[in-house]
Amino acid sequence: MAAPSDVRQREFGSTDWSIVRQLDGPDAELALAKLCEQYWQPLYAYVRSKVRDVHKAQDLTQGFFAHVVAKDSLRQAAPDRGRFRSFVLVSLKNFMANEYAAENAQRRGGQHRQVSLDFDDGDQHFSRAAAESMTAERIFDRAWTLTLLDRVAQRLRSEHEEAGEAERFEALKVTLTSVGRGSKYDEIAEKLHVTEAAARQAASRLRKRYRELLRLEVGRTLEDNDDIEDEIRQMFASLG
Repeated sequence: MAAPSDVRQREFGSTDWSIVRQLDGPDAELALAKLCEQYWQPLYAYVRSKVRDVHKAQDLTQGFFAHVVAKDSLRQAAPDRGRFRSFVLVSLKNFMANEYAAENAQRRGGQHRQVSLDFDDGDQHFSRAAAESMTAERIFDRAWTLTLLDRVAQRLRSEHEEAGEAERFEALKVTLTSVGRGSKYDEIAEKLHVTEAAARQAASRLRKRYRELLRLEVGRTLEDNDDIEDEIRQMFASLG
């Protein structure tokens, strides 16, 4: 069974800025693929909110990552530019302003490597994040928050699965949300074959671990850990 410290080391061994710095090394393609996997959905949500044509939005998103590969634009990035969330959005805005995707779609498909993106999944993610009254920036922030929260929940689930406690996690996961805090602990206790007091304690420990993982995940996108609490506040404000 993997100890929590082992999991933290494996899952949070590098910050997103350190991954960016790897774009200038022998593992550049792997580092780029990792960044794309983690952050393409919020970026796609932003593009979708700006572009009515779905296919053009998909082409623009693909084009942005092709542009990153071709122009090495992220390699000049530096942590002192602020939050990684803000940096990638500004990079996308600059790309869209230059209309690179619309004017060079055929060339991208030829000489530049495309990144494989699951747009069906991306559209579902966009639907979760978007609302008609929201600005594109608000949709991006909301999608970014949902992406990070999903990742934290999955890592928490994985920890329990590795510990042979998948059933325990399934019973307790509802208590992670503000709505679920009012759960019927007697029913949870019955599922887990423990006392109600034990169920409440287990839920409290689960929420504590969730908060730890959330801080670690958010910290990966910041150069200064002193900004973690402020970033978390901004994230949850985007859901309001």
